Parts: sequence; structure tokens; C-alpha cells
Amino acid sequence: MQAKRLVDLSSLETGKYSNVHKLVYLSLGSNLGDPAANLNTAITGLRALGEVAAVSSFYETEPVELTAQPWFLNCAIKLDTEKMPKQLMSGILDLEKEMGRRRQQNKGPRIIDIDILLFGSSIIETKGLTIPHPAMHQRRFVLEPLAEIASEVRHPVFKRTVRELRDALPPGQAVRRIQASGLGSQV
Repeated sequence: MQAKRLVDLSSLETGKYSNVHKLVYLSLGSNLGDPAANLNTAITGLRALGEVAAVSSFYETEPVELTAQPWFLNCAIKLDTEKMPKQLMSGILDLEKEMGRRRQQNKGPRIIDIDILLFGSSIIETKGLTIPHPAMHQRRFVLEPLAEIASEVRHPVFKRTVRELRDALPPGQAVRRIQASGLGSQV
């Protein structure tokens, strides 16, 4: 009988065991400039962080909370990555910055917003990073595109599928599927 090998979690974050693939789901949104071009640029940029395994259609969505701003264009991405959560978040923040994102107003207009929704079945709560995304189950603009590419994936906290979470939402939050352009319809 073999003894179980304990893994030092700090070595996971440093990448010592970085050949472990994880399926991660991301939400992308934009409402400044050319939102479709912004989403396509972000999708291309995410390829540096892993393999983009699926891309939902683009959805035109009504702003939530801060409603006095342009409507958003949103999509969901399935990413196969070897990155650990903090490494992935760092890469995402770098990509947002490269694309011109400036965090001036909470929930305000933005060139690009990329959120980690799910990281496999992991539950992560650290300073600056909470996975699953703490509000995803309340947001139609997140769940509608995500259900298109991951309807049967289970939320690790609520133990419900993405489809079940979407179907349980109250009416409201206008979300309209539009014809995808550019990379949105490709993988």
C-alpha cells in the first residue's frame, strides 16, 4: 500500500505543479467604444492564459445597479488552463489594463470587464479573490451566456446547475442574444 503524498499548497501557487489542467468559466462584458471588438480582443488575449475551449454568443444586456450608462455586450468563456487562481487573476487584470481599463467608478462603464465565475469545483476565498463569483447566481447577464456553454455545470456552493440557477431568477434584467461577430462564434 502506498502512502498518500501531501502537496504543499504554496508550491501549487508558484507553479511547481502547473501541468494540472483546470476548466474555468469567465464572464466578459463591455459597454464603451466598440463592445464587440473589445470582447473579441479580450478573447484573443485570454489565449495567452490557456486554451479557449468554448465561447458563448454575445448578449446585449441592460446595466444593473448603476443603470445610467450604455447597455453592455456580454459573453461567457470556457478556458482550459494550467494557471492557478491567483496567476489567472493576475493575467486577467494585466489584460484588462492592456486594453485600457481604468477602475474609476464601481459598476460604471468599462472597456472590458473579465470575471472568474467558476474554477473547476473549487471554492476560494482570499483577499481580492472569491470563487465562485459571489453574485453570479443573481445575474441574468452572467447566467444566460454561461448556460449556453455550460448548462449542466454545477455551482460548487449551491449544488445547482447553471441552467437551474438561471431558471430560478426572477423576471427582469433584460438580456438579448445577438448575432455573434468575429471570434464570438469561433473557438
